Amino acid sequence: MQHTSRGVVMQFAHLLQRDLFPRLAVAVGPLSPQMQLLTSVVSLVPLAGPLLARRASTGRPAKDRVALATAFLAKAILNLPTTRDLIGRLRVDEPLRRICGWSSVKAVPHESKFSRAFAEFAATQLPQQLHEAMVAATQAQRLVGHIARDSTAIAARERFAETEEQNQKRKAKKSARKAKSKRRKGSLEQAKAAERGTRIQRQRHQKLDQMLADLPRACDIGGKKNSRGETQYWRGYKLHLDVADGQVPISAILTSASLHDSQVAVPLMRLTSQRVVYLYDVMDSAYDADQIIAESGALNHVPIIPPHPRRGTKSPSQCPRIFPDKRTPELSGAQRERYKVRTMSERVNARLKDEFGANHLRVRGPAKAMAHLMFGLVALTVDQWLRLAKPGLEARK
Repeated sequence: MQHTSRGVVMQFAHLLQRDLFPRLAVAVGPLSPQMQLLTSVVSLVPLAGPLLARRASTGRPAKDRVALATAFLAKAILNLPTTRDLIGRLRVDEPLRRICGWSSVKAVPHESKFSRAFAEFAATQLPQQLHEAMVAATQAQRLVGHIARDSTAIAARERFAETEEQNQKRKAKKSARKAKSKRRKGSLEQAKAAERGTRIQRQRHQKLDQMLADLPRACDIGGKKNSRGETQYWRGYKLHLDVADGQVPISAILTSASLHDSQVAVPLMRLTSQRVVYLYDVMDSAYDADQIIAESGALNHVPIIPPHPRRGTKSPSQCPRIFPDKRTPELSGAQRERYKVRTMSERVNARLKDEFGANHLRVRGPAKAMAHLMFGLVALTVDQWLRLAKPGLEARK
């Protein structure tokens, strides 16, 4: 008998409530909701597989890697700001320490070992592998109706150096001021850029690895308009998420804060299409571009994107004969109803920041920043998927 992914998770959640949590409470003591979530994550996410597969045949064996990875998951679930706070919690919280895999206080490693292990997890992209494996285990047989696509600001505490592109632009402007040539500045560079096409145009003819390699990931300054129309600036990164029905994160890409959202739409479409089967691409007007719409149609999806005001004007001109214009096209009634589900991506972004550590980014570099965010995203994904199974559990009771 074949079970759907929802049925498998419902059986898993029922097993947790009926068997695992009571036995674990007898062994380590009463479990808080956060400890229950950590137990669920450890039970559902295959931590040992990716870690044991990279074990070297020579040299000193790396111990406690599974326990350290579990501890970083606990750090995200408990929303702890620093690793030092995590170590302090491990020393006084016996249920947490035993769930992670350390039997005594003396067995908890030093802070330096946590740092080395986290650097290793970031370099090998362990959290990304765990999230991909979990999505494949729970979402592979599910037909997803809507994928909501959006980005969120990730503030970082790090300085950023001048990029090579900025350095070249600065030198080009300096040499252009000294030059006495009459030709227009940058005409050769603009001609070459026109031959290459824009990034979105190039992405449609590239493979996924090439698209991801072309995206800037360094820390810089970004700006985004809030709900009141005010532009807010931050230093750090931008996390782009694809969220399925039920507020389940499917794909994530971290870029520089200054990168426009539309530059990551095509890579996210390709990445999400490899993991799940879905029907509708739901995005805001920032993604309103012909190449994005065409790529969504080529992947057999239906794009639902409100037209950007640049395609027309919101109100007709008072002088149509002198200044002829046309109204901005609008979504149909059915499309407007489907567009309402886009708010689930905003709720996931809010939960990731408020409950799973995205507001406490203390590491430097895009690789470590992505690892920190993905540990929280793994925990959020398990928590949200188990929430979908709770109505089934209540019906059985």
